[in-house]
Amino acid sequence: MLQFGLIAFAHPLALAALLALPFIWRLLRTVPPPASKRLFPPVTLLISLTDTESLPDRSPLWLRTIRICAIIAAILGLAGPVYDAEYPALDVSGEPALVLIDGGWASSTDWEERLNKTKDLLEELERSGRTVAFAHIAHPEKFGEQFKSATDWLGELSDLSPNPWEPDFNGIAELVETELPSTFDSFWISDGLHSREKSELARILSERGQVTVYENSKPVLALRRPELDSGSVRIRVSRSNGGVGDLAVVDAIGSDASGNERRLDSAAAEFGDGETEAVAKFSLPTEVLNRISRFELRGVRSAGAVILAADSVSRRKVALLDRSQADETSALLSPYHYLRQALETNAELISIPSGTDLSANPDVVVLADTPVFSRRETESLLAWLAEGGLLVRFAGPRLAAAASERDFDDPLLPVRIRAGSRDIGGTLSWELPKRLAPFKEGSPFYGLDVPNDVEIKSQVLAQPGPDLSDRVIAELEDGTPLATAKPVGQGLVVLFHASADAEWSNLPLSGLFVEMLERLAITSRSGQDALQIDAEKLDWTVENVVTAFGEVRTAGMGPPVPGERISNLISGPGIPPGLYSSGSITAAVHAVDGTRELEPSVWPDEISQKDFAADSTVQLAGYFLGLAALLFAADIIATLWLAGAAIGFRGAVWALAALSAFSADRTDADDAAAIAATKVTNIAYVLTGDPETDRVSETGLRGLAFVLRTRTAVEIADPVPVDIEFDELAFFPLIYWPVIPKHSELPVETFDRVNDYLRNGGMILFDTKDSDLGGFQLGTENSDALKRMGKHLEIPPLEVLRQDHVLSRSYYLLTEYPGRYSGDIWVEAASGSQPPQDLWLSGTENDGVTPVVVGGNDWAAAWAVDDNEAHLFPVGSGEAGDRQREIAYRFGVNLVMHALTGNYKSAQFQIDAILERLGS
Repeated sequence: MLQFGLIAFAHPLALAALLALPFIWRLLRTVPPPASKRLFPPVTLLISLTDTESLPDRSPLWLRTIRICAIIAAILGLAGPVYDAEYPALDVSGEPALVLIDGGWASSTDWEERLNKTKDLLEELERSGRTVAFAHIAHPEKFGEQFKSATDWLGELSDLSPNPWEPDFNGIAELVETELPSTFDSFWISDGLHSREKSELARILSERGQVTVYENSKPVLALRRPELDSGSVRIRVSRSNGGVGDLAVVDAIGSDASGNERRLDSAAAEFGDGETEAVAKFSLPTEVLNRISRFELRGVRSAGAVILAADSVSRRKVALLDRSQADETSALLSPYHYLRQALETNAELISIPSGTDLSANPDVVVLADTPVFSRRETESLLAWLAEGGLLVRFAGPRLAAAASERDFDDPLLPVRIRAGSRDIGGTLSWELPKRLAPFKEGSPFYGLDVPNDVEIKSQVLAQPGPDLSDRVIAELEDGTPLATAKPVGQGLVVLFHASADAEWSNLPLSGLFVEMLERLAITSRSGQDALQIDAEKLDWTVENVVTAFGEVRTAGMGPPVPGERISNLISGPGIPPGLYSSGSITAAVHAVDGTRELEPSVWPDEISQKDFAADSTVQLAGYFLGLAALLFAADIIATLWLAGAAIGFRGAVWALAALSAFSADRTDADDAAAIAATKVTNIAYVLTGDPETDRVSETGLRGLAFVLRTRTAVEIADPVPVDIEFDELAFFPLIYWPVIPKHSELPVETFDRVNDYLRNGGMILFDTKDSDLGGFQLGTENSDALKRMGKHLEIPPLEVLRQDHVLSRSYYLLTEYPGRYSGDIWVEAASGSQPPQDLWLSGTENDGVTPVVVGGNDWAAAWAVDDNEAHLFPVGSGEAGDRQREIAYRFGVNLVMHALTGNYKSAQFQIDAILERLGS
């Protein structure tokens, strides 16, 4: 590229043609050639004659000027001229320049644009003759502290890639202060996120010279760790700035019943205006939820848009070892009643009769006041604990009584229990009930609020020992233990020193009881993870890694990762985001810290800010080539005019025709559209002017077209938008019309065109999208608008679709016709039926083929798919919702078949096949 001030040329070699301009000028000047003089004696006889006609011996100066300007414009246009408004900002000084690129996970969504901007910067710095140093902030070891030609750095851009972690601003700041000179300018391609370390680096750079920052104005999106909430999974979606409302779609990816990875479900997170947080909620059966491997933010290529599920979203399988045979009445007095009430919302509860029946492979086993185990039960539970199980036990009168008979340590208890129980607030006690002390850091309950009204009246006490203080995870205000824990293999044993019922305390009646059990049995990923005992001492193996672009790949063989390096579960150099395992324990390392606030960058006033996604360059080639075409056309007209008036008139006509080629003729465009519409079968949708409604219509009919192509012999093209006021409707056998209030205000001429379409065999599906039209009396805005439209449209009398209507069997045999909603639909009334009064104008029956179908079930939303054929909007929930969406597709297929084949399925020869399908 060649730069001349604000103008650059992409193909500068084409400018060499300008050197031929003197020769071209000379050539134009001598065309036509001058007359040559020859001595011919008889010509003297003609000297006295006057010649009334004369021809010039060279082209006129004004014509040569037009031609040479046309040639210059064509040469400049072919050279690829570009106007660059930012060019002067790069050449404000002759100082060296430092080019920085953040290169973290937030830069990956538009990485190609960032590389292109970096390339443009380096090329412009090279043209200005400035030396350059380069810094990849997310990878400080790639810091190019040497100032050299920008061309040398261009060759390294192809190997540059983002990293799936946060940029290391502190590392770069240290290198800038120690390795670079005191004066240089900086050009920073930022990811748009704010941090304290980033602001400090900006301060250091601004002290050394001018700083220009390039950012993308689009918000940065990221997913947060999943949270279990009343049996559902909540995924928080964060964005870096509020702005207008928007919709983000989160996909749950996992294995289907055949073991193949696919999208298991999708959920939408809707941002309100100015909001930076939105929640996507998944309500799935336990067996499906446990198969989820990750969540992805659809359409965002970033490590921050992928969350590996690990074990954090699985509904924990909790086994209650209840040996009692309580009847329905006494079950309310059982301690297991409180445990079930606390756990059933977020866990899958099962009951086992003995400690040897672990065939269901539970994650957690809960025991309430169970003092004695057989040898076989003890061995079975210990083997299960060694594999990472979590055993939660509660004290009670029987455990306290059995402790006096033991002279050995119970391997299924975290501490040795003293004989008897301690009565704190009983009738024979001088003490008052004790409250709970705040949970200490390191306890699995740390951070939970302790209510003042929770009191403990009785407890079992632990025998003093050197390990007792390390095993206490909750205590009373007097320092005695409320809960203790001990690791066993890779598992954990936890003992609550109070009972699971309300006999010894009111803890089971409080919300704290539920929260404590959730921390232990539900939220934790494994036994030891609940307590984080020795987790940092484990060696971890990388199973899967997430690239900066959000791709999940199987990790290759590598050395074990020390536990202290992934203790905070945040990625960094050498610790890519991914799934790590140690035995049966799994941990997911994420690109984005759970406490990281996504805030837009804040820069000092002295730092220049630019949007690199907004192109500051203007391509001028089209303008120059257009000017050249106009000048050549003017040359043709002038030449023909000089040749004679008649020829000049015809030439002017031809020249005007040539000029018209540069403008789009509506008639030609209409003809082209008509030809395109008749080459294939098309269905159309009415443009409403509302972008969201039109988007749903387009994606909905595209999804229906995909189903038609895959399930039927109909070769249908993608849907066509139509302007109901101006576009020709006759090309489309079916038009989908989402009704909005302003449609009732259309001109009368528009309704006349629609009536012509209906009279000549067209079919329209009117969709009020409010699910209320079936009653005709609810008076929604859309249904009221449709009633007003009915006064101008020649729509026949309507009735609720009957089971014997041909639309119910034109392809599939249907008994219901839902969309996103489920309700009645209306078609042309059969002879003799009574339509609703004062609703539609009268009409004629069309041999069983209805020209209109009216409903409010929002079919387009049920059919809508994205470019990957994934559903855009939820329909119902679970299997019932999937079934409803399938029936919505079948209704769409029937509708199109009805529009194409009419009453074909009403023919008598079809009856036998239909009765056989119905089982009659």
